[in-house]
Amino acid sequence: MIFNPTPLNGAFVIDLEPIRDERGFFSRTFCKREFQSIDHSKEFVQFNHSSSGARGTLRGMHYQVAPSAETKLIRCIRGKVYDVIIDIRKGSPTFLEHFGVFLSEENMKMIYVPEGFAHGFQTMEDHTQLLYHHTAYYAPEYERGLHHADPGLGIQWPMTPVHLSPRDEIHLFIDNNFTGIEL
Repeated sequence: MIFNPTPLNGAFVIDLEPIRDERGFFSRTFCKREFQSIDHSKEFVQFNHSSSGARGTLRGMHYQVAPSAETKLIRCIRGKVYDVIIDIRKGSPTFLEHFGVFLSEENMKMIYVPEGFAHGFQTMEDHTQLLYHHTAYYAPEYERGLHHADPGLGIQWPMTPVHLSPRDEIHLFIDNNFTGIEL
C-alpha cells in the first residue's frame, strides 16, 4: 500500500499494489503494521457495505461526535464514486476545507478518513458499491451531518445530486456559530 497525504492533515488516499497474473490479482487492503506508519492505532470494529443503484446518488455529509467519533477506511469495489471529506475539527488549520477524490473499481484507491471529518460521496455509475471499515460502532444518538449543497462549504459535485435520503436533504447549513467538533 502507498499512503498519499491529502491537503487535509491526517487524511490519506491509499493506492493498493495488486499482484497480477493470469488468474487475476491479489492485493492487501489492510495491514496493522503498515497503518501504524500513518499513526493509525485504533481497531476497526465494524465493516459496512453500501450499494447505490442509480448514477448521481448522493450520500452525506455524515460524521459521529464523541464518544463515538470514528475513523473510516473506504474503498469502492464496484462502479465509481466522487468521495468528499471535510475537516470539521475545532481549531484545525484546515477547518471547513474539503478534499475530493474519485474512487473506483478500476483505480483501486481507498480513502482514510480520520476522526473529526464529515464524509460523503456521489455515484458516477449505476450499481456502485463501497466497503467501509469503522473504528466506532454506529451510534445514531451521536450521528450528525452537514448539508451537501452548503455554499459555505463550496463542494463542487460532478453532477446534480439525485436520490438523497430524507435525512440528508435536511442536514443544516453551517453558519458563523459552527465552531467544529472536539475530539
